[in-house]
Amino acid sequence: MHRYSEYFAHRHADDELDCAPLLAAGLRAAPGRTVVHFDEHAITCEEASRHIAQLQRWFADAGLVAGDRVAVMLGNSVEHIHLIYALVLSGLVWVPVNTKLRAAGLEYLLQHAEPKLLVIDDEFDDVTAGIDCGEARRMRLPAFDASDTNDAFATPAIAVDDPLCIIYTSGTTGAPKGVVFTHRMMRIASEAALRVADVRAGDRLFLWEPLCHIGGAQMLLLPFLEAVTLHAVPRFSASRFWPQVERAGATQLHYLGGVLDILMQLPESAQPEAHNLRVAWGAGVSAAAWEAVQARLKVRLRECYGMTECSSFATMNVSGKPGSIGRALPWIEVELLDENGLPAKAGEAGEIVLSSKVEGTFLPAYLKNPDATRAALRNGKLHTGDRARRDADGDLFFIGRQTDSMRVRGENVSAWEIERVFAAHPAVRASAAIGVASSIGEQDILLNVQFNDAPVEWESLHAWARERLASFQLPRYYRAVPGFELTASERIRKHLLPRNVEGAWDRLAAVRS
Repeated sequence: MHRYSEYFAHRHADDELDCAPLLAAGLRAAPGRTVVHFDEHAITCEEASRHIAQLQRWFADAGLVAGDRVAVMLGNSVEHIHLIYALVLSGLVWVPVNTKLRAAGLEYLLQHAEPKLLVIDDEFDDVTAGIDCGEARRMRLPAFDASDTNDAFATPAIAVDDPLCIIYTSGTTGAPKGVVFTHRMMRIASEAALRVADVRAGDRLFLWEPLCHIGGAQMLLLPFLEAVTLHAVPRFSASRFWPQVERAGATQLHYLGGVLDILMQLPESAQPEAHNLRVAWGAGVSAAAWEAVQARLKVRLRECYGMTECSSFATMNVSGKPGSIGRALPWIEVELLDENGLPAKAGEAGEIVLSSKVEGTFLPAYLKNPDATRAALRNGKLHTGDRARRDADGDLFFIGRQTDSMRVRGENVSAWEIERVFAAHPAVRASAAIGVASSIGEQDILLNVQFNDAPVEWESLHAWARERLASFQLPRYYRAVPGFELTASERIRKHLLPRNVEGAWDRLAAVRS
């Protein structure tokens, strides 16, 4: 029996849980098949093959060889999808760049990843013009030559443990970490998405997530694993969501951040009486809101838990128990450990520690960060830094991060990244970013600020920050404090800071007024 058949029984016996062979075979098998609809544009296998062949020649002209890194800062588009497929099939390492990054955050990523190429849209000229991109050459995607009918793309030998991409995550304190994400990890992420989203032949999956996010990237292989199509749009739009879903006949919706909160706040007249959505899958629906969301949106919720480091998914809720992240996927084992590394008692919180029966499920390393790698990977297990509890039935309930980070609109945000930017402002002596409850999404950011001398106007400070931080990193609330209580090592005792917004300036309220 093949060693993966227990977990992926419908796969061929010679399937090595890889990406490039799967993608190449799928493209060649049915040239006329449509795999992705991007707005009104239907991407067929034949079209994708031609684009990939042209892009591979472009890579060669640029002097790229297998293993070189290519940073990509593009919005969702047909061309972006072709580029990702071409990178996967060429053995190049894709470095997705969050298009919301600015200044220090963007510069750090490009200098740390050391890409040979930075592919950008025109709209990011100004954003990248003033930063040090290291050795990366800024380039535009080549115009597609419709007269070129050569669709013979190359398929070099690529190992399952070769890096497919470097995904930067701000899930902990300190600088963002580059997760080395292998070809096998992407394949496992895609296989898991099929299970979590309850995907069936003939389904139409709505893809709104930014392709720079693992939530979007892992979807691109699904049409080559199952007889489904993706229906992609440039971005999530509350006003256009239901018309787009109706036009696509979409059967699945992936939710991140505040997507469901936004849909629940739309007037009922904006939602059609009947639609084809069967499943909404993702993370972040509370037990209290569970039944109301299902009733209003007329979908079945399937919560899951995961992180980039474990091939995106670790658990899924198939029972429908409100608020639960369910149980481990078949190839994952979940332990909850207390502060002494011992199993947490039933009903008590513990750190989520993962192990896997499938080799290559976890990241091999963080790029150029051996300390973080050793901290996360211990004795073959992945220590996530997240906390959960297990109820008497064996179902898991997510509690939160152990580390100094926040979850804002589907993004992990490191407090360190925010605080280091504000440290550069001449009026700021110290600052502390914390997460507070939000009406949309998981959390909003409250920045506590200790000024050097005279305080500055909050509007002025926020305008200064807007040029240096990504939109999801920007504090919503600002509060002046006379000082901070510090530890013996001069760190701010954040657990003593109030988790309310009393006395804070709310930038959104200022805009409304």
